[in-house]
Amino acid sequence: MPTAPDHPIHPVLDEPTPRQPAHYAEQALLGGLLLEPHRLKEVSDLAPEHCASPAHSALLEAIHTLPAPDPVQHTKDPQWLNAVLAAASPHARGLSAAYLHTLVRSCPRPQHVAAYANAVLAEHARRTLREHAQRLAHTATDTTHLDPVTATLAQADALAAHVETLATRYAASSAALPRTATPPSRKPPADEEALDEERLLLATATARPSQAAEMRWLTAGDFTHPLHAALWQSLTALLRRGDPIDPVTLLCEAQQHGVLSFSATAQDVLALLATPVGAPQHWGERIVQRSLLAQAHQAARRIEAYTLDAATTPPQLCLGSRRALADLTTTRTRWTRATQPPPAATGHAREPSAPRAGPPPCTTAPTAHPLRTTARSLRQEPRL
Repeated sequence: MPTAPDHPIHPVLDEPTPRQPAHYAEQALLGGLLLEPHRLKEVSDLAPEHCASPAHSALLEAIHTLPAPDPVQHTKDPQWLNAVLAAASPHARGLSAAYLHTLVRSCPRPQHVAAYANAVLAEHARRTLREHAQRLAHTATDTTHLDPVTATLAQADALAAHVETLATRYAASSAALPRTATPPSRKPPADEEALDEERLLLATATARPSQAAEMRWLTAGDFTHPLHAALWQSLTALLRRGDPIDPVTLLCEAQQHGVLSFSATAQDVLALLATPVGAPQHWGERIVQRSLLAQAHQAARRIEAYTLDAATTPPQLCLGSRRALADLTTTRTRWTRATQPPPAATGHAREPSAPRAGPPPCTTAPTAHPLRTTARSLRQEPRL
């Protein structure tokens, strides 16, 4: 008959899930500092917020706050340990003297506290980078923002600043790219609003090609529907060659780009291009805005995937995050070109020339270009 085991077979209540290596590094670090408090100067870069466990953060804060005891007296008297426990207990419920003994037993070598601290810092970098990426992904898909682009770019800037802070510690320039399989790129959902805006852009750009020629910041990759992307490619090809543009010439050009393979007939394409409304600039801004938010979400998912891979080192995290944000920066640059007017040309003021004989020069202010006036007014009209 089998005998009952000497230890309980059920999991320990305070460890419901398997611990990660960083947890044991935190325990070993604190155990080393409790055994030899004078080694705190060897981990001067470590702060309480670097610990993932609130109890460990409270203990490290207490160790930082209390003056170190006399080394000889510390080996004989637990007075300093009791003071650490008393200072940390109000900030970590359930902390006990027994757990301090657990920490001490968890430290193989107190002289290795610097190595334990490096492991804790590396996990903190991974954890905080993941939090920044998750905030960016949430903001990019949050439909409650009145100005989603501004909110998303602010989160992207915060993420980029955090990456650069980590890069100064881990020398990311000499690292290799992560080998983590990144999530596949996903187009934004092709809802009816997005499809309507793309149709209106194509119709108005065909009707007003002179305005479409100024929209070099819009690419086929910004469209959510492949048929619309192919039509925009066809339109830009005609513009580059200087060929005449109307619905029929665009249809003939689009045939060479395979638009009829997208379950669309020639009549469907002509019907799509038949009703221009508004100005191409307005619809183009809406399309590139949607593309920017989708790119931000994709960059955040890519960085989060890097942080979830335990084999990715902190230098690789920095380099991979920089690459992901570089793709977002490209789309951001195009968005800026679309929404901000070009800077006014600056030059040295010229001295007035001597008056010439004849009638005085005309001083009547030039009238606004009718096409640009229409574009500005339509940007302020309700969405169609």
